Parts: sequence; structure tokens; C-alpha cells
Amino acid sequence: MIIQTENLIKNYEVGTQTVKALKGINLCVDKGEFISIMGPSGSGKTTLMNIIGCLDSPTNGKYFLNNQSVSDLTDNQLAKIRNKEIGFVFQSFHLLARNNALDNVMLPLKYAGFSEKEAIKMSEQALDQVGLNERKKHSPAELSGGQQQRVAIARALVNNPSILFADEPTGNLDSKTGDDVMNLFKELNNNGQTIILITHEDSIATRSNRIITIMDGLIKSDNKL
Repeated sequence: MIIQTENLIKNYEVGTQTVKALKGINLCVDKGEFISIMGPSGSGKTTLMNIIGCLDSPTNGKYFLNNQSVSDLTDNQLAKIRNKEIGFVFQSFHLLARNNALDNVMLPLKYAGFSEKEAIKMSEQALDQVGLNERKKHSPAELSGGQQQRVAIARALVNNPSILFADEPTGNLDSKTGDDVMNLFKELNNNGQTIILITHEDSIATRSNRIITIMDGLIKSDNKL
């Protein structure tokens, strides 16, 4: 089991009010699953992703990632786990405009202390995985939206993460390009990559193997497809 949460609770203080974003989430994710998390705005789905993505800590409850308890770690410890275990893909591509595709993909490896030679080799392999190595010297401005998202996916994959998180990854793409990106996720999953996708679109969610719906900070449904 790659992810296990026990009664995850997250409260935020907003002025004098306490907002209960998560009210006791129990979730298990096995290696190699492809999961979609759905729910309306304010349901808690992004809060849940932030906690299981090691971007935030729960108020109460336990979170185990690869059998290691991470719910009580410091921000620095979380950052190390995040860089080693987790890849993120967002709706906005977050590419550095002045860097070419290869340099953008290499960024997490430089942060992790890899040598230039190792970083180039690993980044070229990641670009190969997304079918974009021939465009490695192109800047983001020279790439289409779909190609930019592929570079962002390669950057998320370059550390060989245990889990790939994707938050509305097709939100800025037209339907054909979005479909291509979903085909890529499916291919990555078929090769063993664990993927957790946040989406509000049924047509995107049904491309995964399991749909979890969150409502008012609780899991409302959890269905395997």
C-alpha cells in the first residue's frame, strides 16, 4: 500500500471562524492505481491533495506514505519527501519562459543535487516518456499548450516519483489536446505509475480506474471502474 490515511482532519482558522475542510478521511491507495478525486468547490478535494502531496499537514489524524508516518514531520522533512516521492502537474504549466524544455525538466534534479551529466540523461529519458525529446531545445513560447503540459509532466516524472498528482491537468487545453494528455496518463499508468487526478469533469474522471467523490470534507463515494 502506497498511501494510507486514518481519520484525517484539517481545520483552518479564518478570523474568528473555524473552517472544517476535512472531517475524517480514511483512504487507502495501492501502488499502480489511477484514481480521480471529484467534488464541488469547497468540498475539501484540494485540501486532501495538499496533505497527501506533503504540501500541508493535517490538524489531526495519521498519514502513511510508503509505510512511513508523515503527518508529524517538519516542513523541511516534508520538502525532502515531496522532492523524492511525489511529482506534481497543475492546470497552469509553471514553465520558466527563459529556459528550454530540457532545462525546465532538469530543475527538480538540480534541487536534489544530481550532477549535470546525470540530470541531462534523466531529463532526456523523461522527455522521451512523453514523446517530446526532439523538442528539448525549444523554449515554452515555441511549444503548443499540449506540448508545454507534456514538458510539465516530464518534469514531474523525472525523479521517478512514487505518486504523480495532477490537479485539473487538462483545464487549460482544448478537448483534443486534453484527450492526448489523458492518453499519456493512461500509458504511464499502464507502465506502473501511480496517478491521483483532481478533476471536476466526468469525462476525465472516467478515464481513471477509481473515482472518489468528496463532499463537505468527507468521502461520499468510492467506486472502482
